[in-house]
Amino acid sequence: MTILKQSSEQVIRENMRGGKGKIAFYYVPIPDDKGAIKMASRIELDPGASIGLHEHTDDEEVYAIMSGKGLLTDGSTEIEVNPGDILLTRKGMSHSIKNIGDVPLVFFAVIAKK
Repeated sequence: MTILKQSSEQVIRENMRGGKGKIAFYYVPIPDDKGAIKMASRIELDPGASIGLHEHTDDEEVYAIMSGKGLLTDGSTEIEVNPGDILLTRKGMSHSIKNIGDVPLVFFAVIAKK
């Protein structure tokens, strides 16, 4: 299945998980709950916007950074992330991400059942 940006509905969320600013989601439609994938989306954070620290209690998440520059908090460790970086948050782990650049931070996120 191929999903183009134009066919994916934009959803704006504010102050997500205690973060700051507006975040744009372009969700890939998941047709049913039979597979392991719970969510797949291209996400855009404006400069200074963030997704607050949260724990993955019953699933895992992968981020693939496409453009921009971010600061990822993985548990208690902070690392700068850039295009090409792929980040994995396992079940039981916590993470947050903040745009620390001057342009939108764009990444693809997939959440899978564990």
